Amino acid sequence: MPMLSRKTYGGGNHKWLASTHGTGNAPTGTLDIAAFTAGTHYPDGYIPSGTPVDASDLAAVAPYTAPAAGEPALNLGFVLGDVEVVGDEAMPAAILRHGSIVTDFVPGTFTAPDFAPGFTFE
Repeated sequence: MPMLSRKTYGGGNHKWLASTHGTGNAPTGTLDIAAFTAGTHYPDGYIPSGTPVDASDLAAVAPYTAPAAGEPALNLGFVLGDVEVVGDEAMPAAILRHGSIVTDFVPGTFTAPDFAPGFTFE
């Protein structure tokens, strides 16, 4: 007999969003969980809403790496809602590709780039 379990799903903490602009048309990407580090990116078993990601390839979304000084952050995106991590299984996630971001509430250590087309930072 299969074991029953209970899971609670929610959108996550959206304090990092300065507005809802861009949330309605966020494309679905696939998080390449093997590229993320458990203790750094998902210490609680999920990638939190607002995590900055490299969305240059929506089929293999990876952690964001800041560009060289003076270079634009062309591949920047943000995970729109919490995403549970199950082993190394690739997971679908809505990726915000433009909008207004409150940098103080972005999970982890994040410094707003000097120029990221489509984004404004507060």
